Amino acid sequence: MAKNQKKQNSKVLMEQKRRRRKLLTLWRIVKYGANSFVRNAWLSVAATAVMTVTLVIIFGSLLMRMAITNTVDSLTEKIGVSIYLKQDVSNEDVSKMKKTIENLSSVKKVDFTSAKEARENYSMKNIEDEAIQAALIEASNEFFASFSVTLEDISNTSELENLVNTDKTIQANLHKSKEPTYKSNRKESIETLANSFSVVERIGLAAGILFVMISSLIIFNTIRMAIFNRREEIYMMKLIGANKSFISGPFLVESIICGILAACFASIIGFLVAQFASPKLENWGISLDGIVTSGVNYVLIIFPILILIGIAIGSISSWIAIRKYLKL
Repeated sequence: MAKNQKKQNSKVLMEQKRRRRKLLTLWRIVKYGANSFVRNAWLSVAATAVMTVTLVIIFGSLLMRMAITNTVDSLTEKIGVSIYLKQDVSNEDVSKMKKTIENLSSVKKVDFTSAKEARENYSMKNIEDEAIQAALIEASNEFFASFSVTLEDISNTSELENLVNTDKTIQANLHKSKEPTYKSNRKESIETLANSFSVVERIGLAAGILFVMISSLIIFNTIRMAIFNRREEIYMMKLIGANKSFISGPFLVESIICGILAACFASIIGFLVAQFASPKLENWGISLDGIVTSGVNYVLIIFPILILIGIAIGSISSWIAIRKYLKL
């Protein structure tokens, strides 16, 4: 029993020593990588600057995608297909028609406005116009009831059109002269806006890809120069038996530091630009998601994404350079 206990204790001690050695080796790799980053200051600054521009462009592309989605969704919510009904439509028919329309897969929401409510809404919109107010008092109620239908996709009205043309209850209560508004100028404006945003998004994506290639090439050359500058040191490490990970690790750490710093700078620049541009874009009807204007959400979502992209660009470029020039 005593011998078994000693063996177990010795195994535990060996495992603890092995873990300490691994942690010490990792610390040294990180330390040597940081020193190499400082030693190659000019190359490191150039690589970090180009990667910062790359990440800012990528951030701009993500921001544009959010702007497209939010703006189109916001405007779509305000556009409804109007189905005009006669004045004396019964509550029973209203309930039946509303339920039938809501059951369509292409319909998001249905709102009903009675003739009386339409008159009151018009009066409230023009409450300061005395001529209109006097006319409303003298005139009989010429307003009509209507359904305002919000669609999932503003370009897909076929299902609703088919229902309106075939449903007997809806046909019996439709206004005789006022046709449903399946299409409108606002709908066309939204589609034009979305198409314009898509073009800008594609340009941003192309620019992002171009700068990813440029920053990858600069990091590749930075690591290559570092390998050439340290070739005697690397040769000595090989002679004393240093393993491959210990020799190549600092170069990988150097590129990761470059990616992290670039992500930090890009995040600060992107956040400041977004904060400055958001009110002006809102005035132009372009909606930005709350994630851009909320510091907490920005730090928890956007910043980690940029960090991961920066690390990925640096790591892949460094790994290619190590495999090509570091003969281990």
